[in-house]
Amino acid sequence: MKQPAIKNLAKAAERIKEAIKKNEEIIIYADADVDGVTSAIILKESICNVAYSSSGKNQKIPQIRFYFPNRKVEGYGLNKTAVEFLKETSIPAIGKKNKVKSVLLVTLDCGITNFEEVKLAKSYGFSVMIVDHHQVLEKMPKADIIVDPNQKGDKTFKSFANAGLAFRLAEELLGESMSQGLRTSFLELAALATIADMMPEVEDNSDIILQGLAGIQQSQRPGIKVFFDIFDPADFLSKRDMISKIISVLNVASAREDHLHECFVLLTTGDFEQAKMTGQSLLEKSVRHHEEIRGLEEEVKFIIAGKSLPIVFEGSKNWDIELLGAVASRIVRQENKPAFIFKIGEETSRGSVRAPKGMDVVKAMANSSDLLEMFGGHPPAAGFTVKNENLEKFKDRLIEYFSHQKSQLKPL
Repeated sequence: MKQPAIKNLAKAAERIKEAIKKNEEIIIYADADVDGVTSAIILKESICNVAYSSSGKNQKIPQIRFYFPNRKVEGYGLNKTAVEFLKETSIPAIGKKNKVKSVLLVTLDCGITNFEEVKLAKSYGFSVMIVDHHQVLEKMPKADIIVDPNQKGDKTFKSFANAGLAFRLAEELLGESMSQGLRTSFLELAALATIADMMPEVEDNSDIILQGLAGIQQSQRPGIKVFFDIFDPADFLSKRDMISKIISVLNVASAREDHLHECFVLLTTGDFEQAKMTGQSLLEKSVRHHEEIRGLEEEVKFIIAGKSLPIVFEGSKNWDIELLGAVASRIVRQENKPAFIFKIGEETSRGSVRAPKGMDVVKAMANSSDLLEMFGGHPPAAGFTVKNENLEKFKDRLIEYFSHQKSQLKPL
């Protein structure tokens, strides 16, 4: 029986092919983590292969730009500062009414909750495509094309990592012209992202991981193969154990000032020695990063000792936003309750949320949507932005919500 197609996937592929044919500028705006970075690489290399395979006397390779937001400064997802920057630096001339001409803006691993930012980009003349795998809220942004298995009317597999969606888009773009080597390379990236994003390893994801890891130690990407030179396989219990270590190193990479990403640069370089130097640098950064996580974890544990609330809800002006997700995950494993860990800014606070299996923190935050500036993610892992003046109200709503949820649980 033929499986249903992912909603709007064919439309997305056709729009990208149109951009290639018309030589439009293509901007790839991706989340600054392993899933977002690998999604960007898969899409970029797919676009280049489509352009090369269809190149004629008048066909040019499209101008592709990348933007990975700095999470410390810009937060998660598409943001207004980035949209303004992309408008001002867009290669095509700015036309009448201060609008850009012929630019396709593609968001990867973000965008599905960026209502105002998409509206702003559209007002400047950008054609906006969203390829995201996060939970859809009650409404969706007014983008030109949205690919998200969680949207209404999509009957396909719901638990792809975003790189898994990017791989399906690559298959749609390239069809039979996708070489086995390119397919293998894309599957390696999608497998790393699926594991890194802790997506359920079932159905399509199981196939992606199995095929992607099959021969990954012989990867044609220096940025992947280098880790099998840096690490000694004898130090690990299994290849999967070693893959987890590689992902933990990739996870500490961050966006640069030029809006590229350290992980993107590593995984796209063709120079093995350059890859080895970058990999070693990230490994050293990873060691420091994990020490900082352990320190913050101990601080949170000390703060919550003796508290009996149904949630952990803690924040500080001094906490590093990049550590919060990992710390929240550790607190959940210890406390077996939802953890909302946040950094308090001057006017707003931004946080990461993790929850035990079976709890839906996106639904919980939707119950407080009137208090939040932004929220979204997956049922067990999400994020939020809230004005400081609403922090206590948000906390009270969450306590009420999860107290009610607990009361509804039936004893085993």
